Amino acid sequence: MKCPQCVYSNPDGVKFCLSCGEKFFKDNGQEDENSYFYEFAHYVDMVPKIERTIEPKFQNVFSRVFRNHTELEAERLFIVGTALTTPKISEVKDTWPKPWLFARVFIIALLAFAGFYMGVTYFGNVNFLPGLIIVGAFAVPFTTLIFFWEMNAPQNIAFYRVFYVVLIGGVLSMLVALVFFNILKNNINPITIGIAEELAKAITVITFVRYRKYRYILNGLLIGAAVGAGFAAFETAGYALRALLSGDGANLYNTILWRGIFAPGGHIAWAALTGAAFCRVQGDHPFNLNMLFRFRFLRVFALVVLMHALWDTPIKGMFPFGQIFLMLASWVVVFLLIRAGLKEIGERKITV
Repeated sequence: MKCPQCVYSNPDGVKFCLSCGEKFFKDNGQEDENSYFYEFAHYVDMVPKIERTIEPKFQNVFSRVFRNHTELEAERLFIVGTALTTPKISEVKDTWPKPWLFARVFIIALLAFAGFYMGVTYFGNVNFLPGLIIVGAFAVPFTTLIFFWEMNAPQNIAFYRVFYVVLIGGVLSMLVALVFFNILKNNINPITIGIAEELAKAITVITFVRYRKYRYILNGLLIGAAVGAGFAAFETAGYALRALLSGDGANLYNTILWRGIFAPGGHIAWAALTGAAFCRVQGDHPFNLNMLFRFRFLRVFALVVLMHALWDTPIKGMFPFGQIFLMLASWVVVFLLIRAGLKEIGERKITV
């Protein structure tokens, strides 16, 4: 079937419509599993897959991580979210996407970090130190962010926009947090730290989603994760620089290592949960301050503040066992909200 309006043929003989997204077919009339449409349809779930399921089973969600993927497949993933490549809600099914690119990004980051490490340790070249700190600080947060981006089933947010939120949202949320810390400077404790930083990230996330068409729970998870990734990476870079300036090289690597290990369950997950909770409350409605006082939002925000406060509490055994528990608990809630986001898509399709 060919669209009568706008058919584009690529060098492989695959045809598709840039306007309506009609299916791709080769000249022999057979669907090509290597075509752009097939790869894109796998993410919007237009191509049936027996292995895909709405149940959050890890063997299903991560089943594509250890498969072979071409460079072309990775390139195709980055063109989603534009006016031409964003699927209609009727084309998106409420089944679990199968992210895999995040694992490749992590490997690339590790290789880059290893290169900087060799430059500093074995060659004694201080010019490698800035790269070591930057890559070390961003490796895990950026990898986690790619996971959230791949899990954004509506595929309605372009990657350049996500990168913009990481940089601007990360800096903005840190500045807002400093304002709160100045207000609370005479009463700094784990609870006030949790309130200040989580409120700063929440304000930043809401700023990015309130006026835009990011109305899905999964959108809130992604934008929140982007803000949290920026916050976490910049904060880690700052702590690593402090360790370097103190003259303690071992502390520099320990800071990068441990903050990298715990990064997915800290700022990134907490900001993602806040963003998802807000989008769940806002839906298609215009922003209203009363939304921030609804129970569905407040219970999630209170939970992340509590987790953050416990994370910073100097209780014996909190590091690392307590923080591991909090990280796992955070991701349990993340997966519950991913499931809620997929159900939301199914419910909205019914009303279309």
